[in-house]
Amino acid sequence: MLTRLRTVFLIAGFALLLVLSWSVHLLGTPDKARDADMKSINEVLNAQQSAWNRGDVDAFLIGYWRSPELTFSGGNGVSRGWDGVLARYKKSYPNHAAMGQLEFSDLEFRFLGPDAALVLGQWHLKRESGDIGGVFTLVWQKFPDGWKIIHDHTSAVGAKP
Repeated sequence: MLTRLRTVFLIAGFALLLVLSWSVHLLGTPDKARDADMKSINEVLNAQQSAWNRGDVDAFLIGYWRSPELTFSGGNGVSRGWDGVLARYKKSYPNHAAMGQLEFSDLEFRFLGPDAALVLGQWHLKRESGDIGGVFTLVWQKFPDGWKIIHDHTSAVGAKP
């Protein structure tokens, strides 16, 4: 009876160890696949920053999902679809001077599954007419042609005193 009880506890302990190690793998530090995904997303963000700093809104939007289901939410409400987001950017930033020089910082990655990620960060525009900046939350999806932004929520944050 005692041997049978030890066997049950041993099997239960082994099962618990397996569940805990699986949980740590899922919730723990990024593995090599996550490192590659983070690198790919960073490459898109770097290309966007470069395009913006050249004054090229069309190239900036290459990082977005070209779909009528793309959404952007900000201080002026929600824009829907790739064409709507493009029109919003062109209206808000009609020329290179209005666009200024963009810098992203303080990026935080949260992977929501093998093909989905959430990226939090800060943005800053250095412009002759006055600097502005704020925070963003980007929802990313991995497609056959790479990672694309499927939702962007960007907010301006006032200057701190």
